[in-house]
Amino acid sequence: MFEIRIICDYSDVDRLTNTLSGVFITGRAVVHPARDSKRARVYLDAEQREIWPDPEQAYTGAPKVRSELTWLSEREPHERDRVWWLRRAAATDRMACGLTSDGIATEEQALNVACRLMNLDRAALVCDPRAYTRQQYAHWIADNQ
Repeated sequence: MFEIRIICDYSDVDRLTNTLSGVFITGRAVVHPARDSKRARVYLDAEQREIWPDPEQAYTGAPKVRSELTWLSEREPHERDRVWWLRRAAATDRMACGLTSDGIATEEQALNVACRLMNLDRAALVCDPRAYTRQQYAHWIADNQ
C-alpha cells in the first residue's frame, strides 16, 4: 500500500480521484487546503489493482460445501485459526452465490464472515471482502492440493 498526494484545483478533485480509483484500489480521499489556500491537497491510500477471481474460478477444485461444513463443525473453538476462518468464509460465500445446494447463506452473512477473515489477516479494507476471500482461498487451495 502507498499514499498518493496531489495538489490541484478544487474543481479537479472529483475527476482525479475517480480516475485514480479506476487504476488503483483507493481508500477515501482526504482533502485539505494547499499552502496557497487556492488549491487542494488530496491524500489517497492506494494499492495496485489485482485481478480478483470470480467465484467459479476461486472455488475450482474445492471440496463440496457439505464436506467443508462437516470439517468446520468438527473443530473445537481453540482450533479456529486462519485456515478455519478462510474455509468458513469460502463456504459461506459459495452458498450465498448459489454455487451449491448443500446450504443457504445470505449475502450479508458472506460479507460478515469475509470481514472477519480480513480483520484476522489485518488486511487493508480497500477491497471487496468477498473478493478478498476468493483470492485467498484460490491461493490456499492451489497450495494444498
